[in-house]
Amino acid sequence: MSNKMWGGRFGESPDAIMEEINVSIDVDQHLYAQDIAASKAHAAMLASQGIITANDAKNIAAGLDTILSEIGKGSFTFKRALEDIHMNVESRLGELIGPAAGRLHTARSRNDQVATDFRLYVRDTIDDIDHALVAYQRALVDRALEHADTVMPGFTHLQTAQPVTFGHHLMAYVEMASRDRGRFADARKRLNESPLGAAALAGTSFPIDRDATASALGFDRPMANSLDAVSDRDFVLETLSAASIASVHLSRFAEEIVIWTSPLVGLVRLSDKFTTGSSIMPQKRNPDAAELVRAKTGRIIGSLTALLIVMKGLPLAYQKDMQEDKQGAMEAFAALSLAVKAMTGMVLDLVPEEARMKVAAGEGYATATDLADWLVRELKMPFRDAHHVTGRIVAKASEGGIALHKLPLGDMQAIEPRITAGVFDVLSVQASVESRKSYGGTAPDNVRAQAKAWLKRLEKEQNSG
Repeated sequence: MSNKMWGGRFGESPDAIMEEINVSIDVDQHLYAQDIAASKAHAAMLASQGIITANDAKNIAAGLDTILSEIGKGSFTFKRALEDIHMNVESRLGELIGPAAGRLHTARSRNDQVATDFRLYVRDTIDDIDHALVAYQRALVDRALEHADTVMPGFTHLQTAQPVTFGHHLMAYVEMASRDRGRFADARKRLNESPLGAAALAGTSFPIDRDATASALGFDRPMANSLDAVSDRDFVLETLSAASIASVHLSRFAEEIVIWTSPLVGLVRLSDKFTTGSSIMPQKRNPDAAELVRAKTGRIIGSLTALLIVMKGLPLAYQKDMQEDKQGAMEAFAALSLAVKAMTGMVLDLVPEEARMKVAAGEGYATATDLADWLVRELKMPFRDAHHVTGRIVAKASEGGIALHKLPLGDMQAIEPRITAGVFDVLSVQASVESRKSYGGTAPDNVRAQAKAWLKRLEKEQNSG
């Protein structure tokens, strides 16, 4: 008894273990919409080129629409014995329209099919992720405008460094998300070439029109080399790279939320919507959403690493190893999408403890740089000298356990006689943030201007999209 899929070359069915390791339908059934769209474009092209009849193409298209509806309604039965989405669709098409279904595979291979389907899937995924990132940016910008004047500590080495505003801190993540969107857009642009028509690896002798199928599927052009078309997975790697970087940005913010919500720090609060309790400790409020965003980053980066390792040793052209390109990538993209939405929800939910933030912003002699800058500006002191003098003044304040802005003028003048009472104008945290007016600085007016500019940009994108 010959194998139904491989025809006369194979005389018996595969071993059960071979069937189990070879099957991919559990994963690639998620490509059904893309597979059917590509098949419809291919059938229409074959008819246009006179390779199959117009009537066969019409019946194929109608049958494919029926299958699309069946899968959408959940009434389609996926058969693991048929391995993948392509053979499942083709088998059902044969049941619906008879022998004409066998003409659909003319001038193509499962190699260019899967490459086409997956490119379409990744392209759709990029668009979905971009929409999620826009919503995330909008949430950040809205909260930044709300808190353009809210003072908080800025950190380096996780130590209090200089006062900033909460709005300024949030706007940093707007910029990161913008670069993430740019990377996804770049990946989308490069992947938007059609492999369809490359067939198994060498092209086809049939007079196909690859430009027509590329255009029908929204690709910019057909891929120029048939070997490259069926064996390239750069488009997945590049998109996973963008996803990994985006997830790192989310994880950094998630880590901050975990730290800030700790009672030991107490800079922000999250509501019951984005926290959980403990099964044994009634008082607990855990930032589990943030922690899970942080954890999903490892899964996303892991998917990128796994596929890089799969691809690194593969000669041209298609190899069965490439079947492992989908599951990890699909899981990574789903994890990123969920993480973006979770972070968006937390941004809208979090409540800054403004009084605590302002106190913390002044701890650790955070306005010491403002003192050094005053010495440079008012006393024309070289900055390195001003840095040294300021360090001695901070040491004096620290010895007495006194805040810098409360250190007596006489104590400062004992270190640098030319210091005047005017120095106290720059030593408050409010004065510090208001003075940082350089482009990109934390001054509240800067934050408002940047946030408003971003609102206009996002609105323009929405209207043009």
